[in-house]
Amino acid sequence: MSAVDTRNIPRDSLFLMADIRVEGQSEAERVKVRNLSAGGMMADGAVGVVRGSRISVNLRGIGWVDGAVAWVQDHRFGIAFSKEIDPKLARAPVTLNKGSSTPRYVRSEALHPDPTADRHGSLRKI
Repeated sequence: MSAVDTRNIPRDSLFLMADIRVEGQSEAERVKVRNLSAGGMMADGAVGVVRGSRISVNLRGIGWVDGAVAWVQDHRFGIAFSKEIDPKLARAPVTLNKGSSTPRYVRSEALHPDPTADRHGSLRKI
């Protein structure tokens, strides 16, 4: 982002975890994402970054995003992304299987099986 004041940009307050890799370090570290916008985020964690550090952040639903540390205060720091993202993707629900967002054991057909369905091979006799 540019040097323009970005405090008025809409941001989502949320709580998720993300991995951060600081340029020059081989290990990624886990941080809490406190808020997220298209242009940046606030992270909370003992990463030991300084203003201007180049970093990459792995956000759920988005993937790795490059950026730079814009400010640091105690264990919290702001990150300005190199390219804008869609923050709604990070809020998308996590799915367990590709076919449906509802686990099989919760779906109505698991609770109320179709009596006309062929059940041979689905359960074994003991």
